[in-house]
Formats: sequence, C-alpha cells, structure tokens
Amino acid sequence: MERLQAGDKAPMFELADANENTVKLAELLQQHRVLVYFYPKAMTPGCTVQAQNLRDQKDKLAEHNVISVGISPDAPKRLAKFTERDELNFTLLSDEDHQVADQFGVWGPKKFMGKEYDGIHRISFLIEQDGTISQVFDKFKTKNHHEVVLDALNDND
Repeated sequence: MERLQAGDKAPMFELADANENTVKLAELLQQHRVLVYFYPKAMTPGCTVQAQNLRDQKDKLAEHNVISVGISPDAPKRLAKFTERDELNFTLLSDEDHQVADQFGVWGPKKFMGKEYDGIHRISFLIEQDGTISQVFDKFKTKNHHEVVLDALNDND
C-alpha cells in the first residue's frame, strides 16, 4: 500500500454523497481547501466521535478556509442515517468499491482482535486549492483528530 504524502497531487475523485448526488473534489477545491478524512464505518463509536468533533469545529476550520469531507465504504443510505442521526454539517461520501481509498493508499491489511482483513485506514489529507496534499494526518485518536488538524492549521497558516 503506497500512501500519498505531502507534496503529492490528490486524485480528482467523484463519489456519491448521502443523497446519491455526485460530489467532485475539483469543484470543492474551487472554493475551499479540503480535509479529506477516511474512516472505516459510519455510526460506529470511534467514527461517530471523530465526525461529531469535526461537526462541532466547522467554524474553526472555516477560519482557515477548510471544509471536511468524510469517505468510507458505506452505502449512501447508511451515510444519510449517520448524517441525520448526528446532525453532521459536512459531506460524507460513499466509496463502496474502495477505489478512492486505493488511490490515496489507505486501503489495506488491518488487524482487529487477532483477525486480519482488508479495510480503510483512518488517515486524513489536507488538500490545497491547487490539488496538492499539504499535510497527512495519521497519528491521532478519534477523539482528538480535530485538535491535531486545527493545531497544524494554526501552526502553518
């Protein structure tokens, strides 16, 4: 699994959102920098905490012209439930065949309770408006992901 790094160009993906509308990274980048965060499964405890914190910090992220976009292998219907249940104020995208996760290098072998399987690694990418990845976040806990991102933005802006 060759993960994209800071300085790499982000793949210009198109994925379905919770309402099955196509969302294009290129269009989002016309207005904002984009924090693309990959997470394993909607409505699980860790993913919920991570999403709620990004929801609650939307204004602080906006001060840095950053919007959040979450990507998981969940179907749009599940993303719609997650968005509604947790009143999420940002876009979740469905990558059911993990094609985009593969392009970013975040799909691969994982271990849970002694069992090995393939899945999404919880990694985030800050993508600048020119399509360049400026930062990769891979060292955080779900409960402090937003703090790690905001600290980096405060240090670098």
